[in-house]
Amino acid sequence: MSDILLHLAGGFVTVFHPINLIALVVGLVVGMLVAVLPGLTLVMGVVLALPFTYGMSIMPSIILLTAMYISGTYGGAFTSILFRIPGEPLDVPLLWDGYAMAHKGQPAKALGWTLFAALTGGILSTLAAVAMVHPFATFALKFDSPEYFAIIMFGLTSIVALGGGSIINAFISLFLGLMIACVGVDEIYGVERFTFGVPMLADGVEYLTVMVGAYGLGEVLVRLESGFQSPQLASGGKVGTEFPTLREVWSIRPTLARSSVLGIIMGIIPGAGATIASFVSYGVEAQYCKRRKELGSGIAEGIVAPQTASTATVAGHLVPLLTLGIPGSGATAVILGAFLLHGVQPGPQLFAKDAALVYAIFASLLIGVVGMCLMGYFAIKLLIKVLYLPEAVTSAFVVLFCFIGAFSARNNVTDLWMIVTFGVVGYLFERYRFPIAPMVLGCILGPQAENSFMTSMISYGNDWTVFFTRPISGLVMALVIAALSYPLIRHLRQEFKLRRLSRASG
Repeated sequence: MSDILLHLAGGFVTVFHPINLIALVVGLVVGMLVAVLPGLTLVMGVVLALPFTYGMSIMPSIILLTAMYISGTYGGAFTSILFRIPGEPLDVPLLWDGYAMAHKGQPAKALGWTLFAALTGGILSTLAAVAMVHPFATFALKFDSPEYFAIIMFGLTSIVALGGGSIINAFISLFLGLMIACVGVDEIYGVERFTFGVPMLADGVEYLTVMVGAYGLGEVLVRLESGFQSPQLASGGKVGTEFPTLREVWSIRPTLARSSVLGIIMGIIPGAGATIASFVSYGVEAQYCKRRKELGSGIAEGIVAPQTASTATVAGHLVPLLTLGIPGSGATAVILGAFLLHGVQPGPQLFAKDAALVYAIFASLLIGVVGMCLMGYFAIKLLIKVLYLPEAVTSAFVVLFCFIGAFSARNNVTDLWMIVTFGVVGYLFERYRFPIAPMVLGCILGPQAENSFMTSMISYGNDWTVFFTRPISGLVMALVIAALSYPLIRHLRQEFKLRRLSRASG
């Protein structure tokens, strides 16, 4: 325990280095603006910032992106409570009671509860993650290539959660991402794959262009088709923040405890994420909260539960990312991309090679949570004014940043064409309800899965049963099969019930 505290203290010293501190502040500000501005999403904001970290060192790059991530989970509360416009899907449960409280003439109280929930969830989850991350890494040191392949496959099963309503569409998106990852020259045999005689495909498709194009340009095309809109302040009241009293906080302590634990657990599970944690925590309060019958009418429990859980997932997501190299959400997939861009592979070896980086990231989260809440308290009026910028203007800047960011990564004009291509793909995916996240996940984890698989085949004489006969990899592969089978079995059961009901009615 003393070693952990010593490493964490060193992390605080590292964060307060001028360059790292500037990156932290910029990340908090940009993340807040991304969450507030219409037409931008948290993942899109992190994706747009990724190319600008290419010329930076690894420490400020990761601090910048994680600061944007933590700040973005809180900034959407302003639009949800004051305008009834969820900045992210994770903000939907928040507005059920947040907007209701604001509509009753208490917008400052609703914002105060949100700020308190974000502060509590962020600090508790980060401290828990610091305590868990070293045991996770120690356990992961026992892994060989079969275990890494099994873990990556388990990470790919997050498409069950990221796929939205259709598991079939999620699989199609994932397989497209895996195919894109195979484009170019094979690393082991040196053979070109899926290039179709096109020279610019020989170098492969940079996953950065896939993320920026599908999320950034694709979302702009969707907004352009639907028409740009400017929100109107619904509460009509004075915009400010009013903190809850100690008595009020003490009265909802069970909600705080349940939501914090749920947020941490949902963060560690690949694919669960902030959105699921937000909905699940609200559903738990609907069953166990003392005032559960009043949920939806504007009570504190309905605000605190989703905000605490969604903020708590950020630190939870970093545990599998740093110890196993498995991203648990779209934003952490982008952060994984930042690691790889700087030649750093997250995993158990990261603790042996650069433990200072790991604890500096957690120290930046603790400082970032406090800074985020201070910023939200003092800059609320300015943030709301930014919201009234025409959406067409912000979308134009998004397109500009997409092209600048993609070109700056490799100074290759080919990447600009890739941006346009995957922008159209992202638009079509949104139009026909195909999830983008599985495709991005496949692009990032595909090469790692292939490398682990081929290494295992070479090391174990092409014996594919090694993934099931080794204890750890066998257990993980069993979890993979269970995770993929459950939604299929559930779908078949629903189809069977519907057919039986139709026969009975007929």
